[in-house]
Amino acid sequence: MLNTLLEITALNSDLLIFLAVDLTIAIALLSAMRFVSGVSANVNTTDELAKQDNFAFGISVAGSIAALGIVLTGAITGEAAESLTMEIIGMSAYGILGLLLIKVGRMVHDKFALNKLDKTEHIKAGNITIGIVDAAGAIATAIVIKAVLVWVYGVDVNTLIAIISGFIVSQAMLIIATRIKERQYAGNNQGDSLQEAFEKGQVALAIRYAGQVISTALAVTAASYFFSYSPETLVISLLGWLIFGVLMTLLVAMLTFIAKKLILWGINLVEEVDQQHNIGVASIEMAISIAIAMILTGLMA
Repeated sequence: MLNTLLEITALNSDLLIFLAVDLTIAIALLSAMRFVSGVSANVNTTDELAKQDNFAFGISVAGSIAALGIVLTGAITGEAAESLTMEIIGMSAYGILGLLLIKVGRMVHDKFALNKLDKTEHIKAGNITIGIVDAAGAIATAIVIKAVLVWVYGVDVNTLIAIISGFIVSQAMLIIATRIKERQYAGNNQGDSLQEAFEKGQVALAIRYAGQVISTALAVTAASYFFSYSPETLVISLLGWLIFGVLMTLLVAMLTFIAKKLILWGINLVEEVDQQHNIGVASIEMAISIAIAMILTGLMA
């Protein structure tokens, strides 16, 4: 057995070098994300995390790091490049692009989805609810970016266009999902604002929202199983992604609604989560939303 292991190792020595390089770049980029988060919030991350004990900032940074990790799995997935140099360039390029898109995604989310509150200031002030919402948005964006990275191949202009276009689709879907949830919340709570509830620190609502946006992202990724990547038909494929993403989001929402009614039978979700801020029930809602989206996406694959 030892001889076999040595033979396999010898045959795959180049592969081991590629893996070591990928891991080194990944860890370096994950480390950079903490400091990028500090720069974008104009704070010292060490002071904020260790001296101020700002839990909201920690949750936000954790979401960004997890999001970048998800993106990097998309960059690593697949065959190794033709040379070590190309592997380094490809991994670094995808990683840096992913880092930038996650930060841009946060800006888009702030400006268009949650446009009535200043997430950065609330996170600096220690609002855990906003920290959860921010982390969820970053993770949802990363899920779609990863799907696009796995969908495309090569490192060229067409690949870059496809990745950025996929990012735009993901942001459009998250904005639509947020608007729908705002309408639902207002309808169930005499016209109250979901964003104002976040601002007041209602953690249960943030947990539920996290499940909703992450499940939306998972629904959008299912499109990658039905549209083949081709630079010649890129526009048509991306339009198909958007349309299919909307249909999948609606399907996930319908199935999640049914599953919640069955699993949480006898529990008034509006009363428990919206009014009594029941974190336990909200956590179950989040789990159901993500579970249904993952199961449906798995079936589509």
